Amino acid sequence: MVADALLSFEEYFQTVDDPRIVPRCTHSLHTILFLIVAATIAGADGPEDMEKFAKRKSGWLKQFVDLTGGVPSHDTIGRVLGLIKPRQFQDAFLGWISSLSSLQDQDGNPIFIPIDGKTMRGSYKNADKSDMLHIVSAWASKQGITLGQVAVDSKSNEITAIPKLLKMLELHGAIVSIDAMGCQREIASKIIAGGGDYVLMVKGNQPALEKAIETSFTDIDEAKATKTKARRLTTNEKSRGRQETRHYTIMPVPETMSKFQKKWSGLRSIGRVVREVERNGKKTRETSYYIGSMEPKVGVFSESVRSHWGIENGLHWVMDVVFGEDRSRIRVGHAAENMSFLRRFVTTLLKQDTSKSSLKQKRKEAAWDTKFLEKLLFR
Repeated sequence: MVADALLSFEEYFQTVDDPRIVPRCTHSLHTILFLIVAATIAGADGPEDMEKFAKRKSGWLKQFVDLTGGVPSHDTIGRVLGLIKPRQFQDAFLGWISSLSSLQDQDGNPIFIPIDGKTMRGSYKNADKSDMLHIVSAWASKQGITLGQVAVDSKSNEITAIPKLLKMLELHGAIVSIDAMGCQREIASKIIAGGGDYVLMVKGNQPALEKAIETSFTDIDEAKATKTKARRLTTNEKSRGRQETRHYTIMPVPETMSKFQKKWSGLRSIGRVVREVERNGKKTRETSYYIGSMEPKVGVFSESVRSHWGIENGLHWVMDVVFGEDRSRIRVGHAAENMSFLRRFVTTLLKQDTSKSSLKQKRKEAAWDTKFLEKLLFR
């Protein structure tokens, strides 16, 4: 099985062009790519760590790659990471993970795909930090699989990155959730054209739409429940000394909003989430509004919103705490973008393991135990 999986790795990564002058190279591209994946799983956070991992685990690595020329130096590893084309790098990883895992939900439920952006705070080159890289990524939240990412030079360009990312995704049977930055008619149209559905947060960048949704919910709050088509759900969660109550409400687009249905492709429902949080005796309340192209099913709506919050908060936390992304000063060529996707891909591999250990602990276990590392690499 390991041999088959290794062959699969080689097959998918053959699509990545070697940017070097191959006859002069001591190490094959396959050797370096396999090394960086294995090392990153086992706790390496950059080229220097990867070289040290390879020296300590050279005996184990020789089972899978050719090290007759010795261990690649950190300069060689860093140079390769900076030269590889990010799109080819991603496609190879995504092809490989799809051969090991399935995105299909066997019970016929929709696939929830949150799209969200994160700034890599250590990726700047200018002294004023004005050129920090911003990564917009898509994630199959329930399956724990990263689906792709697009890098732009600032958060303000997130709107231009989302359509590019949507082109990379298979949207049939998926519900795509995006925060207010991505609440654009062009983006909604692309999701519908791709065969998917959307849940988009509405805020101040769409003032007329937001006001119409707010008025519609005010109207049903004042009416008797039996006279409305609204569906409601309340959840309560308690963790780390915080009590959080969420009130979800969704309903069909009312007649008073018919003009918006003409402008927004596929628009069928509007939603509201009220979050009430109590911590240390202090209470806060926040209301968010949404538009959706699905039927007004409150269970589906609540799961889509929860999935997005989970990625928005959870994945960012993982990148910074487990992988130290904000501290990383890798920034030569495409290296920052490629390392960003590598971290997300490794997170996918770690999440596929069903043991109860934290992601941080799993990385340590992979460094200590090569059998566990092989399990993560090859299933």
